[in-house]
Amino acid sequence: MDWGGPGFVLTIIALSTAGWLINNWIRAKHGYDLEDEWGGKTTPKDSGEIKQLRAENAELVQLLKDQGRRMEVLERIVTDKGYRLSDEIEALRDLPDDKTTDSGMPLNIGKKEKA
Repeated sequence: MDWGGPGFVLTIIALSTAGWLINNWIRAKHGYDLEDEWGGKTTPKDSGEIKQLRAENAELVQLLKDQGRRMEVLERIVTDKGYRLSDEIEALRDLPDDKTTDSGMPLNIGKKEKA
């Protein structure tokens, strides 16, 4: 193989150009700035689709934050002592009648008294 011939030089030029084209294609595909022949940068135009996606993304982020706040409120309600207290009261209402420990307040409000 002749390393100093025109075929080798043309191959090097072709490979360099192909590498540059592939590099710019990948950069354009992912939205990065493009390089020109002299190393300068060219920013891609911001299309309407990108603006729409950014607006939708911002809206979804806000919705996620709102849902997080709602979850915090629900967790506070469920772990609140008042919530547990009402469960304990309901459990006491389900206990059978025991005349020996009468506190003066009937817990079986829904039952009819026998005459």
